[in-house]
Amino acid sequence: MAPHGQRGVRRPADVPLDSLVRLVRSYEENITGVATCTREDILLETGHPGYEENSWCLTGPGDEVIAWAALSPRGGTVDAALTALPGPHGQSAARTLLCLVLDRVDELEAEHGRPYAVTVGGVLRGDTVVPSVLKEAGFVPGASSGQYDIDLKVPVLPPLLPDGGRLRPAGPDDDDTLHALHLRSLSKGPKTQDATVFRASRNRLRDRGGVTLLLEVEGRPAGYILAQASDTEGRVLDLCVAPAFRGLGIGLALLTAVLADLRELGAARALVTLDTGDPSEYEALARVLAVQGARVLTRFDRADG
Repeated sequence: MAPHGQRGVRRPADVPLDSLVRLVRSYEENITGVATCTREDILLETGHPGYEENSWCLTGPGDEVIAWAALSPRGGTVDAALTALPGPHGQSAARTLLCLVLDRVDELEAEHGRPYAVTVGGVLRGDTVVPSVLKEAGFVPGASSGQYDIDLKVPVLPPLLPDGGRLRPAGPDDDDTLHALHLRSLSKGPKTQDATVFRASRNRLRDRGGVTLLLEVEGRPAGYILAQASDTEGRVLDLCVAPAFRGLGIGLALLTAVLADLRELGAARALVTLDTGDPSEYEALARVLAVQGARVLTRFDRADG
């Protein structure tokens, strides 16, 4: 541990949770002018199995966190996150933690005897620090996603189901069905190949009072959505539609249904992340939902992965 007031790398267990919340909120506010991160968001991020040995914080004066990195192995992919504040020390902080991430990937590759593709996701458009550091290290911009701020004080329209459609809460017995949908989905994000890891994440969501809805058409699983409410904040965590049912309005039906559930749980607003950052998606959502704002997140892929 570094002496008080000096820069040093620490494990997140040695850092107050509120310091991580302040870091992410400062990052968001510096880039977009609006901070959305909550304590519950950070608890969700830090609750993954193996998180402690695969995450690092860089602290500065006053022992405040100035950068944070974490990774999660998912089958043949390592999905990482890297957050660093803008400013004179931002790039060096990001480089320091990216080196730790890549060193850990080397260890995993040696341990399992296979290469891993490496992605770094959740980078806000307008970030002047992390993208340049990633490009220096051989990463290239990949898929983008749109994050939408939905006002839930306005009643949500009821879901419009396709013919033969049935919407219901998903329970523990549906975990295998949800995982199969997850793997078949055309989503651009990394997939959790291990069914045990997927089931563990579902258990964590249930323990935190999350909402999981499954939409079936003529008895066949067509899509699911995962969400969570904490106080007045709601989050849509995952939305998946089976390829055979795309184009039938399954995604919108799931989204409007879960937003209504979040509203009933007391959420006044919700953040929804969808695969594309296309402006036309914003326009389509704004026709049926009270969209208050939008921003674009980019995933970076290691070119030699």
